[in-house]
Amino acid sequence: MASALTPLSALTPLTPRKPAWLKVPAPGGPNYLRLKHLMRESRLHTVCEEAHCPNIGECWEHRAATFMILGDVCTRNCAYCAVAHGTPAPLDRDEPGRLAAAVEQLGLGHVVITSVDRDDLPDGGAAVFAACIHELRQRVPAASVEVLIPDFKGNPQALATVVAAQPDILNHNLETVERLYRLARPGGRYRRALALLGQAKELAPTRLTKSGLICGLGEEWDELLVAMRDLRTQGVDILTLGQYLRPSSQHLPIARYYTPSEFAELGQLGRAMGYRHVEAGPLVRSSYHAWEQVERATASA
Repeated sequence: MASALTPLSALTPLTPRKPAWLKVPAPGGPNYLRLKHLMRESRLHTVCEEAHCPNIGECWEHRAATFMILGDVCTRNCAYCAVAHGTPAPLDRDEPGRLAAAVEQLGLGHVVITSVDRDDLPDGGAAVFAACIHELRQRVPAASVEVLIPDFKGNPQALATVVAAQPDILNHNLETVERLYRLARPGGRYRRALALLGQAKELAPTRLTKSGLICGLGEEWDELLVAMRDLRTQGVDILTLGQYLRPSSQHLPIARYYTPSEFAELGQLGRAMGYRHVEAGPLVRSSYHAWEQVERATASA
């Protein structure tokens, strides 16, 4: 296991083939097929599909999905993301109601809502996030609600709109280290993302906040630890760390693969920093086992 000071070049080198620990069975179970049919029938999008998540088969079999609102076209073009970018369609005002109806039909106990970036909207789509939360509270009051929000270009009123709707968990992914931000997230800002998380905690001190980092974009080990500490300084409660998988040849190349033991060490280091829960592993994504993440974070409070 690598020490906290081990330079990245001394760790596991990139190999031409995907390591065995990243291979997953093809999706296709009965719950997966039912959920896929329901998504098409309800005209809903999921980040599971749009971002080519490797865990889609496992999560959908557990009747867990991350709903993606505000359309399926992003106004930004992050260099690691598979979601389509360009000019989005007009807002769908009925989307919050359809989403809540689908959640009710599925009988979900924990709901995750995310979105594309909508820099074309004055509030970045914050009002639609709030409407989704309100609809869910009406139709499935027992379900916990997690929102994975964009940075709203630093708009404090947009953030306040979402926080006022009282999601159980507010998530914004930092994604990568400061040095790589302009390369990986040209539309984002490292300090702006941190400030948003800090402001969310100030607005609702008892509410869980969460963030995530992608590993393998070219960051150094020590840079990763700095980003983890930066997030903890903003009061973030839950941290996710997972391996970057290149969606296509048009996206950033994979700089290296982290081993399961390296992810285990990152998890230990994160817990030592004071996070209530750290989910770290090669296949971990922001919403991976999200229903368990909130239980563990709450239990460790």
